[in-house]
Amino acid sequence: MTTLTKSDMKKKLRLDALARRDALSADYRLEAALSLADRVEEISSAKYGVAAGFWPIRSEMDVRPLMGALRDRGARLAIPAILDARTIVFRELVRGAELVNMGFGTMGPNAEAQVLLPDLILVPLAAFDARGHRIGYGGGFYDRVLARMAAHGHTPKLVGIAFDCQEVDEVPHEPHDVVIPEIMTESGLRRFAPDL
Repeated sequence: MTTLTKSDMKKKLRLDALARRDALSADYRLEAALSLADRVEEISSAKYGVAAGFWPIRSEMDVRPLMGALRDRGARLAIPAILDARTIVFRELVRGAELVNMGFGTMGPNAEAQVLLPDLILVPLAAFDARGHRIGYGGGFYDRVLARMAAHGHTPKLVGIAFDCQEVDEVPHEPHDVVIPEIMTESGLRRFAPDL
């Protein structure tokens, strides 16, 4: 009998969760995205100077309506810009600005856009569990950018974004993994107690 490594287990959980997400109809995904914007109050009880979202890829939850609702509440918006195979920064997203291909099927502001330090980050994910552990897409971009911010004393509020169908029983946790204390799905905002 073969025992799977944590990495192999994450890969399987990621593929299974993404297959469930891909099976959702386009109409369902649109209604879910709009429902997040309707519940902006759940994550924005305080004003955030800079709110970072992401440009959706494939069947990801589209956070653009939610980002618009945050902007309407006074937040400046940012989305990731991929600088190289290991590094992202958050560049300001303004109406009418040129977006460029960032690779991986995503778009981002060009190099002329201002780099911002987010107070709130909407974090994309492939799968999550009831402890707030997440599986990303395997590139480690968010783990590294959050570690860099923490090393400089900045800890933004993190809210994972997913569909209910992306929840799994348990995500294998590794020391470098960032726990997401809140995850918003089409069912609402879930808050997780920190591991003891």
